[in-house]
Amino acid sequence: MKILAVLAQQEGQLRKTAFQTATAAVQLAAQIPGSSVTGVIVGNNIAALAAQVGAYGIADVAIVENPKFSRFSHAAYAAAIAGAAQKENADVVLMPASSAGKDIAPRVAVRLQAGYAPDCVALKAEGGEVIATRPVYAGKAQTDVQVLTPKKVFSLRPNVFTARTVDGVTATARPIDVDVPDETFRAVVTETMMNKGKLDVAEADIIVSGGRGMKGPEHFHLVEEVAAEFNGAVGASRAVVDAGWRPHSEQVGQTGKTVSPSLYIACGISGAVQHLAGMSSSKYIVAINKDKDAPIFSVTDYGIVGDVFDILPALVQELKHFHGK
Repeated sequence: MKILAVLAQQEGQLRKTAFQTATAAVQLAAQIPGSSVTGVIVGNNIAALAAQVGAYGIADVAIVENPKFSRFSHAAYAAAIAGAAQKENADVVLMPASSAGKDIAPRVAVRLQAGYAPDCVALKAEGGEVIATRPVYAGKAQTDVQVLTPKKVFSLRPNVFTARTVDGVTATARPIDVDVPDETFRAVVTETMMNKGKLDVAEADIIVSGGRGMKGPEHFHLVEEVAAEFNGAVGASRAVVDAGWRPHSEQVGQTGKTVSPSLYIACGISGAVQHLAGMSSSKYIVAINKDKDAPIFSVTDYGIVGDVFDILPALVQELKHFHGK
């Protein structure tokens, strides 16, 4: 079996999800005798990035370069990845279920006439076939699925597959020529507005989120201070984003971003179903809410019943003391 691992990059830097995808591909190949893994990076002037992938077990990296890729296009990137899969005769394509990946993966599957299993949280091999585990019913349950088509596409939930380094592997960049039609560049990203210096909640290992219990945007500095002490990202519930208190890029939930950090701290969030669907796969969940019957407590590992305006300042002080500040 030939496995193609899509190694996502942005602005000439490999994303955290690239190393997670690489690890998932290598671990899956180890379960299937005779399997091999090839990584693929799409972009402009990105050949040098291949050297970083060897540390995660991938020796062969296909490079698809085109000056036009300096501007991101979902259609063009999908065409490039599908073309690489065809050129490499890949049976399985693995890629991150990031914001861009969720848009690109179905397009790749259509181009390959492949079955598609999105947002997978585990992969294993049984009898030489890939079995994927993915959440269903808004994250309340998980199901094992098998893709029956000859070509298969799986997108992997960020932060679930822990990136692991290996010794003795050196990656080699191998440019390949893939036909990407000009019409796929008809819609491109010309400008990206980002909060410079702030972590993306989809990739952060620690997230501190605030809900309506924060009572207004002027109080979110408390959430930001806790997140800063943890070197984490700031998240928000849908109600907070809808009210205009925080940007949509911070929204966690079914209509926002699905996250799987090591630690998720929910401050003043009641725990609506759509929010729980976006963060219930976190490794450890801490909730702070003055309502002891709030639904959020049904999924928490640690719960604090109390007022966030009393608890968050005290938590900041304890964290500063712990860090010797």
